[in-house]
Amino acid sequence: MHMRDEMAEATRLTRSGRLAEATALIKRTLGATTGGAVDNPEHPPHPVGYAPPPGEPTAERVGEARRPAGSRSGTRPSTGWARRGTPGAEQAEGARFLDGTCRNAAGSRGYKLYVPSGYDGQAVPLVVMLHGCTQTAVDFAAGTRMNELAERDTFLVVYPEQAGKANQRRCWNWFLPAHQRRDAGEPSLLAGITRQVMATHRVDPGRVFVAGLSAGGAMAAVLAATYPELYTAAGVHSGLAHGAAHDLPSAYAAMRQGPQAEARAPDRPIPLIVFQGGRDTTVAPANAAALLGPWSATATAKVSEGPGWTRRAYRDRDGRVVAEWWTVHQLGHAWSGGSPQGSYTDPDGPDASAELMRFFRDQAGGDGAKIGRGRLALPKPLRTWLGGGR
Repeated sequence: MHMRDEMAEATRLTRSGRLAEATALIKRTLGATTGGAVDNPEHPPHPVGYAPPPGEPTAERVGEARRPAGSRSGTRPSTGWARRGTPGAEQAEGARFLDGTCRNAAGSRGYKLYVPSGYDGQAVPLVVMLHGCTQTAVDFAAGTRMNELAERDTFLVVYPEQAGKANQRRCWNWFLPAHQRRDAGEPSLLAGITRQVMATHRVDPGRVFVAGLSAGGAMAAVLAATYPELYTAAGVHSGLAHGAAHDLPSAYAAMRQGPQAEARAPDRPIPLIVFQGGRDTTVAPANAAALLGPWSATATAKVSEGPGWTRRAYRDRDGRVVAEWWTVHQLGHAWSGGSPQGSYTDPDGPDASAELMRFFRDQAGGDGAKIGRGRLALPKPLRTWLGGGR
């Protein structure tokens, strides 16, 4: 089953022109399956069931998504993004997709920063988007369509990019204690990227948000717990709670069954929205429950349902929604409502990107708050979902 799936993935990579990646995947698959030699010294053959060291998490294990059937892999050029229903559309005139690097004692990480055409120096929100394993910043931007929302509503989006030398599969190292603490490791670099953008552009400090998918979602939870004064709210799609694992074996166990012990509760929990697929076989739905633990124990949940989804909205004693848990019942390990122009997306289901921004808007001041120049209006497909039709 594993070999069949990997070969199908290699076929998709080949069709999208990513021949080097396809070749490397075939060699790794054949080497791992047969025990035979492969001619890539960076990926020596391993026996079936081999557990790699912490620096080398493997596909489908440490927060890596499997592409759902029917989805496509690939990236958009760094100078463009796909409009909804219009693959290949160019970047909006006047918008910029900039390259940047942040360095500190923990090392350095690159990032892409989307500056919409409507930005002219006014104070705007900032959204930090953390990709999953094997993804890139541009790929994640294409799949989530967050740049499109930023263009429509005028906010900045920064996409930090994991370095291959830090993790062979480009996973954020959420499962290692060295990267779970404030002012250390990857959290310090990601907080540094956030602050760097805030220093080079005018950002409203009360509207700074972080979100991610899979390993990126797990790292978003780490940032929410370790830098609660920096981020106003967080979004975790198919991820895990801060402290759910402390090494590779415990990461595997948490992903399959949920945290083995009670996850570390944040000292200052910030508002959180969680998306989880009901058919996710990479990150078990039990992890969503662990993420919501700090709120479900004290807040009252109101349940609403639509075609294929259930939403639990948690309200504090003042009646304010402080957390949401979306279960998309037929969704696997992929971004709900995403674009096939990016990897690990499923175009069906509620639009996770629009819902994230709606939740973030509410946390920044309620229904009357502005995301950028104008109000964040729900797109028609999302209004249809919330209205009970499709």
